[in-house]
Amino acid sequence: QVQLVESGGGFVQAGGSLRLSCTESRASSLYGLAWFRQVPGKEREFVADIAWSGGRTSYADSLKGRFTISRDNAKNAVYLQMNSLSPEDTGVYYCRRVLAERAYGAWGQGTQVTVSS
Repeated sequence: QVQLVESGGGFVQAGGSLRLSCTESRASSLYGLAWFRQVPGKEREFVADIAWSGGRTSYADSLKGRFTISRDNAKNAVYLQMNSLSPEDTGVYYCRRVLAERAYGAWGQGTQVTVSS
């Protein structure tokens, strides 16, 4: 079974940036990858996804312009560059395989992002 491991979270001041990484134990050209997050008091929400080729990306409307998803298939990795962070971005960030439209694989363990004001 494929495993996804997220990393790169940490503490950052408001206005700062972080780059999250997610690596797959076994990549597949059949699947895209997506980032989700769970902020305190809310359900997990979609952040962004990217096709295996990297040629197609999509974002949650509220995050467009601040977050950028990319991937490096040679490293079996997907990244999430997060800029202009605010305390509202605090939460646990997860990556998942995109199995089909609105269908996703198992959750990783997540990486904690904490943005201080």
